Amino acid sequence: MAAILLCDDEGNLREILSLSLEEEGHRVVAVASGAAAMAQLEASPWDLVVTDLKLPDLSGLDILRRSRHLAPERPVLLITAFASAQTAVTAMKEGAFDYLEKPFALEDFHFVVARALERLELGRENVRLRRQLDRRHEAGGLVAQSPAMRRILELGKRASRTQATVLITGESGTGKEVVARYIHEESSRADRPFVAINCGAIPENLIESELFGHVKGAFSGAVSNRRGLFEEAEGGTLLLDEIGEMPLATQVKLLRAIQERVVRPVGGDGERAVDVRILATTNRDLAREVAQGGFREDLYYRIKVIHLELPPLRERREDIALLAATLLEGASRRNGVPPRRFAPEVLEVLVNHPFPGNVRELENLIEGAVALSPGEVVDLGAFPGLTSGPGVEGDEAWGGFTLPPGGVNLEGILEKVELKAIRQALARAGGNKTRAAQMLGMSFRAFRYRLAKLGEGGE
Repeated sequence: MAAILLCDDEGNLREILSLSLEEEGHRVVAVASGAAAMAQLEASPWDLVVTDLKLPDLSGLDILRRSRHLAPERPVLLITAFASAQTAVTAMKEGAFDYLEKPFALEDFHFVVARALERLELGRENVRLRRQLDRRHEAGGLVAQSPAMRRILELGKRASRTQATVLITGESGTGKEVVARYIHEESSRADRPFVAINCGAIPENLIESELFGHVKGAFSGAVSNRRGLFEEAEGGTLLLDEIGEMPLATQVKLLRAIQERVVRPVGGDGERAVDVRILATTNRDLAREVAQGGFREDLYYRIKVIHLELPPLRERREDIALLAATLLEGASRRNGVPPRRFAPEVLEVLVNHPFPGNVRELENLIEGAVALSPGEVVDLGAFPGLTSGPGVEGDEAWGGFTLPPGGVNLEGILEKVELKAIRQALARAGGNKTRAAQMLGMSFRAFRYRLAKLGEGGE
């Protein structure tokens, strides 16, 4: 059910409340002092905190404030024998969920606990729904008309129903992290944390501490105990972004954490159990890295239980127009401007642009275009430097041709243009040759003949 931290210096009451909560199916850790409660708040995630207001060392309000700082959405229930109107008002102003005066009936206590956990669950559900709504406006390729991306999302949905590790590969900007979030949000862990770490952005001497935490004094600057990201993601999903950048020494410890489901904080002498689902992304060829000794083979196969390889945007051009419209809607909303729409020629240019930066490049282009567009219609003037030709190499292939002094191989130029047009038509038609032929004003038989002649296969 729920993980509950209980703090009260009265031994009998602490034991009664703890046992009664455990009988309800909750996992309970009961402590007798404010210092112990503070340590537990730092060490582990909790769904609910129940604390006495008057403790030997600290006030329950101190615990309330610390809990709110670490997890604002987490409910805190205060109990005390020294009730007054002023303390009740102070507690509620500080963000306490409720306030119980001793002595109280166990059924009243369980009723308040149930309400607090229900409030927490509703909050998590609202967050999930907002994420699902916002996901429509994010870059990353969740707009899927192309067969390739439909296949990716179908596999991602299947993967979400399992606890298997998933390796998501693809060029930079293809939307690997967004697909990872999709898997998390479709999974049974959706109401628990989604925590991401960019393995290439953390210095080598700090990445182990980031992942596994550290104890006070473990190294210079470790002035207090600190939870690692494995514990931050407890019950949820940990995304290891750009895992190919992870140092070999850390890879050894990561492998053990994944296999044994335990972590050892840096400088610590004990292990902590963790329940975390691992997703990983990379734009590197990890198989080649393994062969060259840059990545551990055992870790490679451990994270590659399920493998999703995202296609670059140039290979899923059917998605570009709808993806661009979705990103335009999101950019307009973020910039606080009325909804924008594209001039017809813009979509034609975007669909034919090579996009070496993939979806991230498209997103940035549109973000800039919204900023540069004075009116409702976003035209080509909002995309400085974007090629306005139909997507072949150079304007000379389409009417702006100037014959070089030495002449040209005209048949070769025409063949290149023809091949380019056929490939683009096939891409837009999702591989459907009949539709591609229609786009080029050709019969299916003539189209198939051209494919065979150009070496693209006629069947």
